[in-house]
Amino acid sequence: MPDPGDSPILLVDDDESFAEVMTFVLTEDGHTVTCAASGPDALRALQTGGFPVMVTDLKMPGFDGMTLLRKALGLDPDVLVIVITAFGDMATAVAAMKAGAFDFLPKPCDRDHFQLTVRRAAEHARLRREVRELRGGGASAGKLFIFVSAAMAELLARADRVAASDATVLIEGESGTGKELVARRLHRASHRAGGPFVPINCGAIPRELLESELFGHARGAFTGATQDRRGRFQQAEGGTLFLDEIAELPLELQSRLLRVIQEKVMDPVGADRPVPLNVRVVAATNRPLEALVRAGQFRQDLYFRLNVVPLSIPPLRERPEDILPLARHFLAQHGGGRQWHIPPAVARRLAAMPWPGNARELENLCHRAALLSDEPVLGEELLAPPPADATAPLRIAADTIALPPEGISLVALEKAILLRALEMNGYNQSSTARFLRIPRHILLYRMEKFDISGRGTT
Repeated sequence: MPDPGDSPILLVDDDESFAEVMTFVLTEDGHTVTCAASGPDALRALQTGGFPVMVTDLKMPGFDGMTLLRKALGLDPDVLVIVITAFGDMATAVAAMKAGAFDFLPKPCDRDHFQLTVRRAAEHARLRREVRELRGGGASAGKLFIFVSAAMAELLARADRVAASDATVLIEGESGTGKELVARRLHRASHRAGGPFVPINCGAIPRELLESELFGHARGAFTGATQDRRGRFQQAEGGTLFLDEIAELPLELQSRLLRVIQEKVMDPVGADRPVPLNVRVVAATNRPLEALVRAGQFRQDLYFRLNVVPLSIPPLRERPEDILPLARHFLAQHGGGRQWHIPPAVARRLAAMPWPGNARELENLCHRAALLSDEPVLGEELLAPPPADATAPLRIAADTIALPPEGISLVALEKAILLRALEMNGYNQSSTARFLRIPRHILLYRMEKFDISGRGTT
């Protein structure tokens, strides 16, 4: 019998008597059941997460079950949807399966058949979750795409179409839009899903170390190379290598990368023979590569080789319908199990904000609200960025810094400046590093030192 804590079910049907009977049947089988009477109610429940399986009728108020199926898979691609169809309506059942349903059931439902179908879906979800946990993998591995917009649905449908191939993919999008999430989705949906997913941020590693980090080195290749080292390409053998911030790759390494992609071989630093590779390359950038090519800062031949399949993620401000579902999701994620409320006035303000840092900025706001709010309500006062340091303000005029006579914490001041600079630059790490006039890897080190969120997200 399934563990009730591991198999919460969302049951969607406007027929109260049917829902009551099926709830009893599922509860008896060990599941925890939440009911929704319409498509919009179901979407609001899904936005809190935690439902691996949804059972839905097709005929409901608000919008029908087919629309709910598509929107549910947009919010959470991993949710398994069982569609209840009118008895004998095989055409609708086939359409539902093509749209992504896990299975279908005729209505009225046979009790044993209903239990068995839901039990099988719950077990499938459990096994898939265990496989993902065993594979592990990074800060973005367990994150989901939360969206209802047509723009994101179109983008992810395009990504899913090319996932099965080995074509090189270039993901373009502003900082914080979720480029690594798209890359991981491509990997999970490919025939390489059983292999490793290896990310590397080309802008976060010092230039003098990047060559060895990418391609590895042989023992004795340089001072301190006491043994052979496998680079990221070799670590990704049989899987996917994700080259984040590819625009930051130095020109002298771009020619080497081009050869690796074209010839499927690699020369570790100091090695006397090339190493064959079986790796798919997915690259990402938040800077326009075409403009960098025209400026002579990026090789045109490498750009064409990377841009076999372009995927452009729209910024959050261009899909405002996704803002509220994302906010609910982040509040549920960081809110300590509390049921959060977003007042209508706050919802309107969220939808009107420009979000230069995109989903990452919205997540940071929700995380801050979850930490600072006594009640589970997203208040308007939490929408304004926090002051840099209310107890020790920094005042700069004509190159003169006025310090408070009672003293100041240098550590707190450094963190406050770093936070403010990140906010001013929409949490774009490259722009923030240039603003602070420090190398990008130093910025990442300080973000880690002060435990500032946003590190490692694209």
